[in-house]
This record gives sequence, structure tokens and C-alpha cells, in this order.
Amino acid sequence: MLEAIIKALRMAGIMGWGILWALIFGFLISAVIQAVVSHKEMAKLLPDDRAGTIIKASALGAASSSCSYAAVAIARSMVRKDANFTAAMAFQFASTNLVLELGLILAILLGWRFTAGTWAGGLVMIVLMVALMRVFFRRRMVEQAKKQADKGVAGKMEGHAAMDMSVEGGSLRDRLFSAKGLTATAHYYWMDWASLWFDIALGLLIAGAVAAWVPQTFWASIFAADNPTLAKIVGPLIGPLIAVVTFVCSVGNVPLAAVLWNGGASFGGVIAFIFGDLIVIPILDIYRRYYGLKAAAVLALIFYAAMVGAAYVVELVFGFAGMIPATRSAQLMTEGLSWNYTTWLNIIGLALSSMLLWRFLATGGPEMLQMMKDNQNQQSDEHHHHH
Repeated sequence: MLEAIIKALRMAGIMGWGILWALIFGFLISAVIQAVVSHKEMAKLLPDDRAGTIIKASALGAASSSCSYAAVAIARSMVRKDANFTAAMAFQFASTNLVLELGLILAILLGWRFTAGTWAGGLVMIVLMVALMRVFFRRRMVEQAKKQADKGVAGKMEGHAAMDMSVEGGSLRDRLFSAKGLTATAHYYWMDWASLWFDIALGLLIAGAVAAWVPQTFWASIFAADNPTLAKIVGPLIGPLIAVVTFVCSVGNVPLAAVLWNGGASFGGVIAFIFGDLIVIPILDIYRRYYGLKAAAVLALIFYAAMVGAAYVVELVFGFAGMIPATRSAQLMTEGLSWNYTTWLNIIGLALSSMLLWRFLATGGPEMLQMMKDNQNQQSDEHHHHH
């Protein structure tokens, strides 16, 4: 038993070391963008659900945080600031599926084809989601959802979403390298880590345990790996449902995606699993609190349909183009630590993180974290007392 636990922890540790630099540099770029673009400006840019607005929402999302909890909370704050509801949902999708750190980690663990598949599928998923929202999410439901959103019910990342330290005025370079800009970057960077570390660690532990304990024959049978045609049909339907029960975030689920690929899941099935972070059980409960039970149920069905549909499109297009990998080998899980580019990039990334940590600590970061946590707990207590 002890040997099995050690094996799972070792696999989780190796995967974590392999993706650390990608997380650091992804969060750093996200923090820089958040430091120079305010949430208010984001909301002002999204007045309707026309194609141009959806493209802007997707671009803003791709430049934002990759944390699914933060993305959901920011989308709700946009709705409260009168951004179009569908555009806010497009922002939410893009900020978990089109972000740089997700693409980097996919490339490291699964190869560039999965990065391309996830980003291409993410765009298709947004198009499908917008089309489905127009048909099934009627104006009356939008009004009811907005009314519920204005009640201020707390979610897991409400404090993170509400924090807006972005610098305004002056050139991009001046804003970024000003004292306020550097402070904002440090705060956003460490707030992202504070909000995501548990989900990332959980994702790595689940992936390590699954890789160590669950035989590949189990995944092969679930995903019908012995029947390639059936596997392509079943994979996208099952992928998001596995994500629902493992409930890890958009970055934390990539190591498990590598395990599923090695185990026999179809290309589209793995892509659908990666997309599933926005319908995991804790997120569905947040939708219920933010927008009401009926709206949450409709959103869940629309999102699931968009995820499955996008995964089918990716499976077909990438298969036709000959871009689906022929081998199933997420090698990182079996490699030990060595003096390679990963180690050097991790050292550089940790040095940058240390400098940002110093700035974070010197400018009241821990106090702000505690204040946000207290505010979140107070809102949660008020919500329970109301019920």
C-alpha cells in the first residue's frame, strides 16, 4: 500500500515539476495584462452578442486568468456591470480554454497537436455556445439571471474577481513599469496562485493516483479503444462527464488528460474532457447561486452540448488533416528529474516568483487576501442566514 502511494506521489511530483515553468510564465503574462486592462473597460466593450463583440470577449478572456472559478466570478461581475450575458459567457469560455498557460502545459504533456486542438475547439465551442444561447436562453431568463446576479451571492472566487488594481492613463509601458503597475502585477500573480494552487495540486494528485493505480485497460474499455469508430463517437460524450466527477480546474485537469490519452481515449474525448472544467459540480453550484436554479440548469445543458459538439468537430477536422498523434506516450510521467531546459526554466521562473512575492508582501498583499477571505465568508454567512 505504501509503495503504491509513493508511486502515485512520485508521478504527481514529476508532472508538477514538468509544468511548473509554464504555469509561472502563463500566470505572469496574465497578471501583466490584468494590471493594464481594468474590469470596467472589459464590461464596456461587451454591449451585445454580435460577432464583433463575441470576438472581443474571447480575446479578453484569452488574455485573462485561467482559473475557472475566477473566470466564472469575473463573468458575473461583467453581467452586473451591464455587459451582455452571452458575451460574458464567451469571455468565461475563452479565459479557461484559450489561455497561454493551458496551451503551454498541453504542449509539454501531450504535444502541440493537443494545444492546437484545444484552441481551435475552444473557438468552435464559443460559436456553438452563442448559437445555443440565442435559441434556448430567452430574454426573460436573461433578465431573471441578471436580477439574481445583482443580489451579491458569494462564490468561491468572488473576492478575486472583484479585485481591480489595474493602472489607467499613460502608455502601456508606463503603466506596466510604474510602481503601481509593478505592485498590481505582483498582486494579480500571487492572487492567481492563491486561487489555483489547490486545484492544480488536486489535479496532479488525481492524475498521479490514476496513472499509478488504474490499469490502462479500464480507460480502454470506457472509451471503447478497441473499436476506433465507436471510440470517436463515445469519447466526446464521456469526456466532460469524467471532468464533472474529478472536478479540477482548467489547468489542473491537463495531467489527467495525459493519463486518459495514454489509456485509450480518443483525441476528441480528451479535448472534451479538457473543456469540461466549466460544468464541474462546484461550478454548477456557483451558477445556481449566481443566476438561479433554472438558468444554471439551462447553462449546464448548453455548455455540455457546445463542448461535445466542438470535440466532434476537432476529431473530424484533425483526423481528416492527419493531425491526430499516432502514438500514445505522455513521456513526462515516467521521466525523472535532470539538468535539462525544464529545470533551468523552473529556476528562472522561481526567481521571478520570489521577486514578485517580495513586492506582494511589501505592499499589503497578505492583508488584502485576508480581507477578501473575510468578506467572502461574511457574504456566505449572510446567504445561509437568508435561507
